[in-house]
Amino acid sequence: MTANPGRPRLLRTLNDRAALELLASSGASTRAQVSETTGLSKVTAGHVLSRLEERGLVVKVGVRESGRGPGAALYGLNPSCGHVIAIEVYPDTTTAVLADITGRVLAETTALTDTAADPAEAVHAIVEHLTEAAQIDRAQVQVCVIALPAVIEPDTSRVHFCYEMPAWGGDVIEAIRRRLGLAVRIDNDVNLAAMAERALGAASDVRNFVLVWIGRGPGSAVMVGDQLLRGTAGAAGELGAMPVPGSAVSNGGFDRSRYETAAAFQALVGSQAVQELAARHRIATENAAQSVATAVRSTTGAAFLDELARRIALGVASICTVLDPELVVLGSHVASAGGDELAGRVQRAVADMCLARPRVEASTVPDRPVVRGALLVAVEHARERVLFGDL
Repeated sequence: MTANPGRPRLLRTLNDRAALELLASSGASTRAQVSETTGLSKVTAGHVLSRLEERGLVVKVGVRESGRGPGAALYGLNPSCGHVIAIEVYPDTTTAVLADITGRVLAETTALTDTAADPAEAVHAIVEHLTEAAQIDRAQVQVCVIALPAVIEPDTSRVHFCYEMPAWGGDVIEAIRRRLGLAVRIDNDVNLAAMAERALGAASDVRNFVLVWIGRGPGSAVMVGDQLLRGTAGAAGELGAMPVPGSAVSNGGFDRSRYETAAAFQALVGSQAVQELAARHRIATENAAQSVATAVRSTTGAAFLDELARRIALGVASICTVLDPELVVLGSHVASAGGDELAGRVQRAVADMCLARPRVEASTVPDRPVVRGALLVAVEHARERVLFGDL
């Protein structure tokens, strides 16, 4: 018989991973709960937890009282074994949070964006500020995830087009990695918002959905199962330039420098277009989201909401004709302001335009969906690096 000395080590690795994944997903658990959920014997579960505790990956976080005899020790992930940073960069503001490996936020900041600043230096300053505020060593930060309103090539993370922030174009990720000396990931803002919607929002109970983002520049994210459809160049879901009825389409090539006014769908549902529509209906306020909120509350806002819903439905129907998703989620401040009133109108308008009959709902992620999505991705990658990297 051929010996296989690697097999015991492999079994320990699999057992450790199973226990860590359980604690990461379900929270603090007793030895008996780890045994029952993973299928390990109680003796093996005890050995696994002791081994992980010795490595500093697991700590005792309390006791579960049974009412009969001594309580059972509760084990959880060690929050201090790794930290992450999530950053959302827009032309007006930049928001960033620092969290431990359990996802608990320890520090956050929001500041005006200097679009002319060197991105690597800007991110470095944010990291320094957050680590100082959280009173942790920067070496404890495992991953930094940055969200951009940009077309990002999936294989290389090269930024092909970053709306109103040209300094963030090209191979900016390499410069940021060198400056920080830690793992950095860059992703499209709407893609990250879709991650949050899948985990925390309206799409948590469906397999296939589309997130349609109605903001300064419209966009979307398509998720099938747990996989985002990114496209070859990362341009999947860039709705701003999508030709739709009722908007001009350039025949002379797509001009990125005039994206705000030249793009097709953008010219119908971008923030500027929403404000112009609100002005025609005499309900315009400070910004597009507030104008939509005013329309929802007003007894005279129905005509504005109907027209806005029809415009949004032109893009949604185009997507649904090809993909036929179970659910379409309307995201961004504009969609949140419209809530069920706007979502219901869009659903009815889409049904009038195509064969697909998706459910249309407003996002239910409670706050800052892009940051929340970036944080979810950062925590996931940090756990892989810290918890499983050397198993």
